[in-house]
Amino acid sequence: MKFRKVGVIGAGQMGNGIAHVCALAGYEVALHDVSRERIEAGLATIDGNMSRQVASDRITAEQRDAALARISIATSMESFEDADLVIESATENEDVKRKIFAELCPHLREDALLATNTSSISITRLAASTDRPERFMGLHFMNPVPVMELVELVRGIATDDATFESIRDFADSLGKKIAHAEDFPAFIVNRILLPMINEAVYTLYEGVGSVESIDKAMKLGANHPMGPLQLADFIGLDTCLSIMQVLHDGLSDSKYRPCPLLVKYVEAGWLGRKTQRGFYDYRGEKPVPTR
Repeated sequence: MKFRKVGVIGAGQMGNGIAHVCALAGYEVALHDVSRERIEAGLATIDGNMSRQVASDRITAEQRDAALARISIATSMESFEDADLVIESATENEDVKRKIFAELCPHLREDALLATNTSSISITRLAASTDRPERFMGLHFMNPVPVMELVELVRGIATDDATFESIRDFADSLGKKIAHAEDFPAFIVNRILLPMINEAVYTLYEGVGSVESIDKAMKLGANHPMGPLQLADFIGLDTCLSIMQVLHDGLSDSKYRPCPLLVKYVEAGWLGRKTQRGFYDYRGEKPVPTR
């Protein structure tokens, strides 16, 4: 199946990045969120990110302008009636995603494909909540989407071969590299990455090291480009907690138990960069550790 128009549900950090790369690849994009203000904020982020690409000579000003012109505001689910593919990129909450699919599916063409950008939730279970489980699969982009090369492709038990091949070709057309993952909790990247981040939070919780020491140790001792606590703030501590809960519930292993300190930060609303406070406080000129 050849795609012309792609719908993206969710204009936040991941959704606007997905819309960005789809528009640059030549697809018409309809971008939706819970309010027009959030969509416009997403469009402003896309504009700013594309302008940085122009400044660094990664794209031309003409490519930026043409890509931005391909993105339209989708004010309701009816806007996806002519979409060939719709990618859900809402918050990492299964109930929220199921509600979106229930509202979306009646407005889709019978042959339209559905994908979810979930980073941890069962593709088979999400697919079963739609009217097209055979035309549904996981398409997990990495953050930030315009920069990171990888996407994980995850089939549900019902995903048919034609759907898989079409979405694989679509990912190729975006210039992405593909890793095939089985439908297990958190797939490949987050199955490995999030327990490491959770262990870093435990290391802080138990007083083994400070925020700065833990991040410095992993950057200089393991050659990581970003410390694990800095990375957690970048991902969003609520997302980190959600993924650890999926791992803990899905695999029933105590090694995936979320650190109580991570839970406390989320309960406080200190979610990282997006709320200006997490393991670092971002409200000043320079990030300052909060512990």
